Amino acid sequence: MTARLTTPFGARTTAAEVVAGVDLTGRRAIVTGASSGIGAETARALAAAGAEVTLAVRDVAAGEKVAAGIRAATGGVRVRVAPLDLADRASIAAFTAAWDGPLHILVANAGVMASPETRTADGWELQFATNHLGHFALTTGLHDALTEAGDARVVVVSSVGHVNGEVLFEDVNFEHHPYDPWAAYSQSKTANILFAVEAARRWAADGIAVNALNPGRIASTNLARHIGEPTNAPASFEPGQSNGVSVKDIEQGAATSVLLAASPLVEGVTGKYFEDCQEAEPHRPSVRRGVADHALDPSKAARLWRLSLDLLAAAEQRS
Repeated sequence: MTARLTTPFGARTTAAEVVAGVDLTGRRAIVTGASSGIGAETARALAAAGAEVTLAVRDVAAGEKVAAGIRAATGGVRVRVAPLDLADRASIAAFTAAWDGPLHILVANAGVMASPETRTADGWELQFATNHLGHFALTTGLHDALTEAGDARVVVVSSVGHVNGEVLFEDVNFEHHPYDPWAAYSQSKTANILFAVEAARRWAADGIAVNALNPGRIASTNLARHIGEPTNAPASFEPGQSNGVSVKDIEQGAATSVLLAASPLVEGVTGKYFEDCQEAEPHRPSVRRGVADHALDPSKAARLWRLSLDLLAAAEQRS
């Protein structure tokens, strides 16, 4: 068994500390959901290290404000904003078609948590569609650009919430199960990790490393906008405190994403799940840490990949 990868960083490390001394000049990055929260901080840290960063966002006006702040703080590093709605196949197709040249870093950061039952135009449950399928379509659509880079990194933001549920392969859209916002969230976060596992296997020969992560429990982000007072949330939900786990600030919450996107300490590492800037240990019951076995299962990862392709192809045929 391969030894678990550790780094000198930890739960209180900030994104800026992770990239201190790292030179990303000449590298091009995309960060989804970068108009606020840890997405904005991830983009800021990558730009501060010299990367050319594209903020892929639904709210372009909010994205432009973040971009202006990054430009001011970094002395003019190139930062651009592009519209992207991960629940809209046409928006994803337009974004990938417009991308030109190599892509060195893709941070799949955007997400929705515990939303009321909502369907996309394709009839997909919103959390699965946004958190997984949208990023699946985006990343596979940018595969050639990632391959062109030669040493690209894909970083998928998951959650410790994945430990609460597997992918419901026979009913991913909750058409037959009663809809539960937390079950849907857990499913989508498990899907994020399974995607990283299978993409790492498929794309190793293309020089593309793919890893997933838990950013930790973070205060004051838009991710929690649907939950209000989370009295019915499972113990592993992000906002608040449980099992003695304290809340991170946004700068700390972005650190693991930035580690996987930029640090030489994880060069060549792929198909893993990280938290607090370390490769995660196996999940143990009643402990709000670690990675569940079901999220690393290679057969389930392959099955999810096939299902995702089938769902996208069926939707394309209908349109």
